[in-house]
Amino acid sequence: MVYLNFLLVACIVASLVFYFYFKTKQFRSTLPIRTKWYKAKSGVALAAFIIFFGFNATILYPDMIGYIVAIVFLIIGIILGTSNYKRMRHEGRFVQEEYELNK
Repeated sequence: MVYLNFLLVACIVASLVFYFYFKTKQFRSTLPIRTKWYKAKSGVALAAFIIFFGFNATILYPDMIGYIVAIVFLIIGIILGTSNYKRMRHEGRFVQEEYELNK
C-alpha cells in the first residue's frame, strides 16, 4: 500500500510538472493554433492530476466520504481529459501547417 501511494504521488507531481511546462509554453508561444494546442495539452495534464488525486484519495481515506470524493474527482478528470484530448488531436493537425505558413 505504501508503494502504491508513493507511485501515485510521483504521478501527481509529474502531471503537475507537465501542466506547468505546457502552460509556460502556451504563454510563450506567438502562433495562435500552437497556443491553443499547448492549452489543450496542459488541460490533459491537469486532468491526469485530478484522476491521480482521486485514486490517491481512496488510499488515504478508505471510507465512504473518501470514495465519494474519489468518484467525483475521477468523473471530472475523465470528462476534462477526454475533451482536452480531442481538442489536442484536432489542433495538433494544424500546428505544422501554421508553422510553415509563418516562417
